[in-house]
Amino acid sequence: MKKLTIELRKFWFRMFDKKQYHDYKVSLKEQKYLDRFNVSLKNEYNKIWKAVENEEELNFKHSGHLGDILYALPVIKELSKNKKCNLYLHTNQSEGGNYYKHPSGNIMLSNRSAQMLLPLLESQSYLNKVAVYNDEAIHVNLDLFRKLPISHSFHSERWYFHLTGVHANMSDWYLNVTPHDTIKNKIVVVRTFRSRNPFVDYSFLNSYKEVLFLGTKDEYEDFSKNVPNSEFYDVKDFLEMARIIKSSRFVIANQTFAYAIAEGLKHPRLLEANPDIPVVFPIGNTLGFDFYFQEHFEKLVQKMDEICPK
Repeated sequence: MKKLTIELRKFWFRMFDKKQYHDYKVSLKEQKYLDRFNVSLKNEYNKIWKAVENEEELNFKHSGHLGDILYALPVIKELSKNKKCNLYLHTNQSEGGNYYKHPSGNIMLSNRSAQMLLPLLESQSYLNKVAVYNDEAIHVNLDLFRKLPISHSFHSERWYFHLTGVHANMSDWYLNVTPHDTIKNKIVVVRTFRSRNPFVDYSFLNSYKEVLFLGTKDEYEDFSKNVPNSEFYDVKDFLEMARIIKSSRFVIANQTFAYAIAEGLKHPRLLEANPDIPVVFPIGNTLGFDFYFQEHFEKLVQKMDEICPK
């Protein structure tokens, strides 16, 4: 009945009072957001704020995706200045739908992905403990950002700012690793099947030497159709991926986990910007750029090739 009443009012205003129709639509939209921020969600939200204010040791939980986990690290790093911070990875949680050509299907963080991620997280000095979630008491459920009644079409790191009330300096690093022992001075490329920009073509990279592709075998086979002179390397875990990125000349990636690593390291990087959901972009370090179109892409690669040591 309520829905019918709303539709009748919208119809009446649309036919006989255009200004009132516009105002009514705005009020309905505002009420929709208010309704989503219900008592249960407010209680969860307030619990996080109280814990951040009062607890000396904080347990964080995150269910993925991999990049989303990394983009939560700036807030945790900021809080670690005054508190012990433990991070638990909640595996095998469903995306709730099909995630286009994702290696884990509709699972946000598989057991395998978590095991590959743990070495990278464990190497971060500001994290007191990192483990797979096993019913530990949690102070900050980082997954709650998905439920907040706000659009997520803004910078990913800031999702967690508004969840915790803590703002970090996004120009600072949030990952620190040692360079790789043997794989050095490559142009590293990672291009997943997701978040691609249809305006760009990577074929021109054939004129560059030492192009190394990191990612899945399927992604490389697709990439090598246009860049056959590239090499493929299958990392043993994500710590090794980060160390290779750290040792590279520069990184080219679309909006994916590997780019989050490069962003966390503040390593020279080029981002294939996502024209649909632009929630990631370079911040800090003058050698960080994004691109939408081919001419800009090629010019930036040429610039990085000239600037970054060989």
